[in-house]
Amino acid sequence: MARFLPVLTETKDERTVLLPSRPLTFEEFVKLFGEDEDVELVDGMVVKRMAAKDPHEDIGGWLLSLLRFYVGEKGLGIIRGSRTPVRITSHRGRLPDVLFARKERAPIVREEGIYEAPDLVVEILSQGDRPSDLIAMEADYRHIGVAEIWFVDQRRKLVRVLRKRDNRYEERVYRKGVVRSEVVEGFWVRGEWLFQKPLPKELPTLLQILGKA
Repeated sequence: MARFLPVLTETKDERTVLLPSRPLTFEEFVKLFGEDEDVELVDGMVVKRMAAKDPHEDIGGWLLSLLRFYVGEKGLGIIRGSRTPVRITSHRGRLPDVLFARKERAPIVREEGIYEAPDLVVEILSQGDRPSDLIAMEADYRHIGVAEIWFVDQRRKLVRVLRKRDNRYEERVYRKGVVRSEVVEGFWVRGEWLFQKPLPKELPTLLQILGKA
């Protein structure tokens, strides 16, 4: 199969794009690129994401830890981090910072990627993200019907949550107070926790979420 894949050439403007001789399919993309490469598939082109700065990694890792332990404790499903590609269309794929799939939908999580909408996607927005890229990202997740989408906005210090309601999305914005997930049963965080420096310690925070503190 590999010998039939198109040749990639690299070009740079504001971001690095690997241009194939023809648009890559999602299946070709996941064969060519592994978990060590921070790239997404956009309209058949391979786009290298900008290196995440420390606050982005800190918040993403903190949420991933809380969700992984919480979901594991409750036996609710599968949590994955930012190296798991999600198929959007035959020529588009995204790498959410955190995603969740309910246990009854576990088969959507395959070794090479996820081929249906996760139940929850979390994206950590950074200072340098371009508005056009954020709009496209949101449109992709809406297109495949992700049930719940969290955008954690570091610059504005808020959490924007989209929840699917039939054929539309309901939006709520949280600056502080409890941000509760509808798809990860019983999971919540306080909005202000996400922007504390340093972030709250994981173990006591997890015990508080579990009602054991």
